[in-house]
Amino acid sequence: MQSELSEQEQQRRKSLEELRKLNIDPYPAEGYEINTSSKEILENYDQEKNNYQSVSMAGRIMNRRVMGNASFAELQDEKGKIQIYVKRDNICPGEDKTLYNKVFKKLLDIGDIIGVKGKVFKTKVGEITINVSECKVLSKSLKPLPIVKEKEGQVYDAFTDPEQRYRQRYLDLIVNQNTKENFIKRTHLINSMRSYLNDQGYLEVETPILQPIYGGAAARPFKTYHNKLDQTLYLRIANELYLKRLIVGGFDGVYEFAKDFRNEGMDRYHNPEFTQMELYVAYKDYNWMMETVEEMIEKITFDLHGTTRIQVGDNIVEFKRPWARYTMFEAIEEFTGRDISGMNEKELLETARELGIEVDENMGKGKLIDEIFGEKCEPKLIQPTFITDYPIEMSPLAKKHRSKEGLVERFEAIVNGKEIANAYSELNDPIDQRQRFEEQLKLGQRGDEEAMMMDEDFLNAIEFGMPPTSGLGIGIDRLTMIMTNAPSIQDVLFFPQMRPIKKVQDNNEEK
Repeated sequence: MQSELSEQEQQRRKSLEELRKLNIDPYPAEGYEINTSSKEILENYDQEKNNYQSVSMAGRIMNRRVMGNASFAELQDEKGKIQIYVKRDNICPGEDKTLYNKVFKKLLDIGDIIGVKGKVFKTKVGEITINVSECKVLSKSLKPLPIVKEKEGQVYDAFTDPEQRYRQRYLDLIVNQNTKENFIKRTHLINSMRSYLNDQGYLEVETPILQPIYGGAAARPFKTYHNKLDQTLYLRIANELYLKRLIVGGFDGVYEFAKDFRNEGMDRYHNPEFTQMELYVAYKDYNWMMETVEEMIEKITFDLHGTTRIQVGDNIVEFKRPWARYTMFEAIEEFTGRDISGMNEKELLETARELGIEVDENMGKGKLIDEIFGEKCEPKLIQPTFITDYPIEMSPLAKKHRSKEGLVERFEAIVNGKEIANAYSELNDPIDQRQRFEEQLKLGQRGDEEAMMMDEDFLNAIEFGMPPTSGLGIGIDRLTMIMTNAPSIQDVLFFPQMRPIKKVQDNNEEK
């Protein structure tokens, strides 16, 4: 049932009916010829050359000033905004002045989409403007846009609910140009990364989203059910185990931009549905992958910004190689003063509590170390930093360190206090891998909802032999937040997951 209409919405519907009475279709079926854009005109118009004398474009009316027999308006298309000049005698050359007097002056509103044709000129104050000779209604807007004000490049508007931008992204994109630019940068980021990977000769592939066994990360999955197969399935939490099956199958380098899903908490760094790029390259190790990550992200930063130094929050972050490197134990000792490298589970539990970290007895060694690092170290790593050589308990899919007992060959890349990448020298010993899975099963029995499942088919695959391989996962949403200086993951997802709106119930309804 349609909610009660505001006075403005009622007036717009009356205007809609008036247009139809004038035999003007407010939603015509045919398309409209477009031969230029606002940006192209503003960047290339030359008054001396007198170019752009036959333009045809379309867009949304964002403001207008009606002045008797002539009016100015601002038209917004995909590329930006441009001023238009609408004179009654130009768009109504004959005796019938209805199009201007009734339609343009009275029945069109801010938010309406129109098509215009005409020629470009400069006003007396030097503003590039389209002198309109033809105007056509393309779509009547029945709801008013939020009122927009701009000051020193910042947009102020009438979104009374701060979450409305995310719930109604289409409105946010209309009124906030910065929002649109951030999403354009996101696409450019992905294109830059894809270009880099393709130039290395790696193959872009696709792997299943619905999986009978979830794996490849420590996370809680979403569960669903396939009626025909009579089978429980899971939305993937990672695509790692499938990509490594392809390495077993003979591909030397594969990558995927993947939508992954984790049934966990939501905050400004986490959304249940997110995007990551995973890359697996045969005959390489984690040392090689660190150099690859440095090179690739340095390139992406320069492609997007023309420099490797960018503003992120209150910090200037420099992505130029080489990046700083700490082992995990070195980082914890650096920022807490505690050497935990030889501690057992009980000692780690006591140390975490002494440091004021909330932990419980169900956490194994890996989880406890991860909590200490996450609370006391990660937020302090602002410049791009590699954290290397993780305890084996934290990394059930990584290869044992070649020279350090109890550790694995793994790194994470941390920028501005948050992880953006995770990589291993991949475990390819099937006997060791089975033992690691069995340890994960024990953690699950203790109540760890993020523990991995046993994947017999993956074990079967690597028993045929998987070459030495390095694997990488990069969080595209996190990286986009950094590259666009966005404070929340909701700012870099077109349609982030939102909590349901609580509806006020009528007193007469049953609860």
